[in-house]
Amino acid sequence: MAHTKEHKSHTKLIWKVFGILSAITLVEVILGIKKPEYLHLTHFLGTSILNIIFLVLTLVKAYYITWFFMHMADEKKNLRRAVVWTALFLICFLAALLLIEGSYINDVLGPLTKWNY
Repeated sequence: MAHTKEHKSHTKLIWKVFGILSAITLVEVILGIKKPEYLHLTHFLGTSILNIIFLVLTLVKAYYITWFFMHMADEKKNLRRAVVWTALFLICFLAALLLIEGSYINDVLGPLTKWNY
């Protein structure tokens, strides 16, 4: 007696994820073009709030891509945690390093260089 698994269509889910990723990308593009002063010139945690928003939106997009298009939703819980948490912590760590080093370079080279804003 062979057990057959029924395959259900994921078309609706794919369009939903596509819509979410498109909306996030649209928000990123609009914020990048408009660059509101209250977000761009306000500093928090060593960078502008606009940069923090971009980082968070990028992490959300990476999560959705990994979760749905790399089929992590169908994997076992421990494998999902190992992949998603490792990537999340690595991205946060690398972003923190870039922000710290970028701030340092700005502090050191700022008096020596005329920055064109």
